Amino acid sequence: MKIKTLFPLAAVAGLALGSGLAGAQSQGVTKDEIRIGTIQDLSGPIAGFGKQSRNGMQLRVDELNEQGNVHGRKLKLFVEDSGYDPKKAVLAAQKLVNQDKIFIMAGHIGTAQNMAAMPVQFDKNVINFMPITAAREMYEPFHRLKYSFAATYYDQIRNALPKMIKEKGAKKVCTIYQDDEFGLEVQRGAEAGLKTAGMELTEKTSFKRGATDFSSQVAKMKAANCDLVVMGTIIRETIGTIGEARKTGFNPTFLGSSAAYTDLIHKLGGKAMDGLYATMTAQNPYTDEQSQPIRFWANKYKTKFNEDPTVFSVYGYTIIDQFIRAAQKAGPNLTTDSFIKAMDGMTFEPDMFGGPKSSYTATKRLGNDQSRLSQIVDGKWKVVSDYVAP
Repeated sequence: MKIKTLFPLAAVAGLALGSGLAGAQSQGVTKDEIRIGTIQDLSGPIAGFGKQSRNGMQLRVDELNEQGNVHGRKLKLFVEDSGYDPKKAVLAAQKLVNQDKIFIMAGHIGTAQNMAAMPVQFDKNVINFMPITAAREMYEPFHRLKYSFAATYYDQIRNALPKMIKEKGAKKVCTIYQDDEFGLEVQRGAEAGLKTAGMELTEKTSFKRGATDFSSQVAKMKAANCDLVVMGTIIRETIGTIGEARKTGFNPTFLGSSAAYTDLIHKLGGKAMDGLYATMTAQNPYTDEQSQPIRFWANKYKTKFNEDPTVFSVYGYTIIDQFIRAAQKAGPNLTTDSFIKAMDGMTFEPDMFGGPKSSYTATKRLGNDQSRLSQIVDGKWKVVSDYVAP
């Protein structure tokens, strides 16, 4: 079975304006190439995410280049490693923008990393397209060069928590969060959700980015008799916290954000991770998934990269797919301005991975504000709720 191209791509290179025309073309666009940059964590604490995002992006780039083009142009993906360090993200952005002359920054991973890199890009009129982080700063304050796809960590937790408190009969809610912009967004969402339920946090604990020991935080929450714990954690910290809790006989309901929604939690953490809830949108693409289109896609990915895809592979793939659609709509003369004009009228319908409908306008730069819940049951994520809008 041949995978169906998502849209016909006409070769109209003859209509494209060459880069030699002064002022007509944005950097990173020639008559036969569009340069896309991305910054991933390939060597730091969330390298598992970064490598998968990069692979998903590469899969869609290769599909496009094998099956067609965008108005006569092929795509070229430039990848830099931040090691999940904001300082390295700045250096990576400088290289991509000034040396590699990228047209657009797509799917940059990490909240603090994006915030550090964006000024470098904006100085050269380079759009920050669909960063892989659900922080509000990815679309607020408004900037013409910002586009974000992910329902915020703040809204994810704010919406899910009251429902979960009611469902579980929780009396004492606590938080553990990474002491940075990402963790604080989860923390603020928890406080806002509790407020609507007429409650306050019983205990809050934090940790520094890169921490590996969570025994003191777990002891603190156990001593406070927490029965529901909101987690501003990613991979290692989610596994470390729950593992430590199980070891000490502390078994509250654990609720994470989409940052903890990854197959790496159950693959690396094992049986102890069963029961964890996380907010999410697109579902993890298991190779034995019941949905035939997801199963086909997942096996195609596995054949190419010799490993199973994850939801971060889906994010990468979808981000490039949406870029292609908008660039196609922008027409033969692709510039930052023509791309923005195209994006500001785009609507993306739900896809096979279950992502919700998203849309953009000249004043609305967050595509979607809805999320749903998934839970690890018998070592696998299972969707357990419908989408909840703020």
